[in-house]
Amino acid sequence: MLLKTERVLDRFSDYVGYVAAALMLLMLANVFYDTIMRYFFRSGSIALQELEWHIFSVVFLFGISYALKTEGHVRVDVLYDKFSPKAKALVNIAGTLIFLIPLAVLIINGSTWFVHEAYTMNEISGDPGGLTHRYLIKAVIPLSFVFLVISAAGFVVRNIRIFRGLEMPPEHHVEDDVL
Repeated sequence: MLLKTERVLDRFSDYVGYVAAALMLLMLANVFYDTIMRYFFRSGSIALQELEWHIFSVVFLFGISYALKTEGHVRVDVLYDKFSPKAKALVNIAGTLIFLIPLAVLIINGSTWFVHEAYTMNEISGDPGGLTHRYLIKAVIPLSFVFLVISAAGFVVRNIRIFRGLEMPPEHHVEDDVL
């Protein structure tokens, strides 16, 4: 049962990661086109420049849940590396349930009014020629934290399985660390 739940939640996080990767390619194409138009043809677009930042925001916000799933997030605890796999799993479970999920729920609750206000005001860019429907990009904030809660659930299930000895902890190589 736990394994099936973990696989479903991990598959969801993978799809979010695929969306972020596809948007990264879209952002690359957008930046390339905008740069060519601006420097070679002296024709720029405020909307394309804003779209770069909007896509980057979505990539970053969606990438958070994928980073948690792949354990690509930053660990600050010096003691954590010396813990046994069961102790690490327990720390991961406690940290997720005590800190990550409550913070994500707080951000979801705190940002929905932000989206609603932008929608009811029909907020648009302050720049001439900018993007309209600003509520769409603002809606990514609570949505991405909903995705993070789903990814965190998969992370907790995986660590429960590791704690119970049903799954091996993921391999961690020192040479993979970035200083």
